[in-house]
Amino acid sequence: MEIMKNIEIIDLGLYLKQYKTLILTDFHMGFEETLNKQGILVPRFQLDKTLKRLERIFLKVQPETIVINGDLKHEFSTISETEWLNTLKLVDYLLKNCKTLILNRGNHDTILEPIIKKRNLKINDYTKIKEVYITHGDRIPNNNDFKESKIIIIGNEHPAVALKEEGRRETYKCFLKGKFQEKVLIVQPSFNLVTEGTDILREDVLSPFLHQDLSYFEIYVIGKDKVYNFGKIRNIN
Repeated sequence: MEIMKNIEIIDLGLYLKQYKTLILTDFHMGFEETLNKQGILVPRFQLDKTLKRLERIFLKVQPETIVINGDLKHEFSTISETEWLNTLKLVDYLLKNCKTLILNRGNHDTILEPIIKKRNLKINDYTKIKEVYITHGDRIPNNNDFKESKIIIIGNEHPAVALKEEGRRETYKCFLKGKFQEKVLIVQPSFNLVTEGTDILREDVLSPFLHQDLSYFEIYVIGKDKVYNFGKIRNIN
């Protein structure tokens, strides 16, 4: 489904068709291990499910460039054994499916460099492709590239929406599209498959880009095999 001209939602990815660029965000590799340390026991399925979900995306598009828009791994100040192994396996898989892999810095990426140096990669503060400015979303940039851009794509927020279904609430990952200043703002859901994310209808938002009236933002819900345009937030019960 096109979220706007030449920008298509492909499952949890966002595809810039004109530039053959796929944007993915917020994998948070190693998240299971963090939960286990907190006494929340979850099975180790994150990497396996992530690769299978990515495979579905690559059956639909063959990007020349992939941008990971922040928070590739989860821990702030250390690198767990799981993060070392799974992050490198994920990076290797993505490198096999594109010509160029670009990494943007997220707020969880304070100690990512030792891992990505193993694959001769570096990390950027943002990526600009013509009129599109891709940044993690935990802070508002102040540079000419940002000021001159027309479209902003962020992660960070992990948007989801809880909807009533047969008397119970089910939570689904979703995209948001609205405005920031005079620019189009697209908020991408996380690729962390251990959790759905933040219910933007009922929970406080984190990203400074979203500290505004969100009632006119559009919601695009990611279903099992289809994307659903639910219209504006203000019209959802």
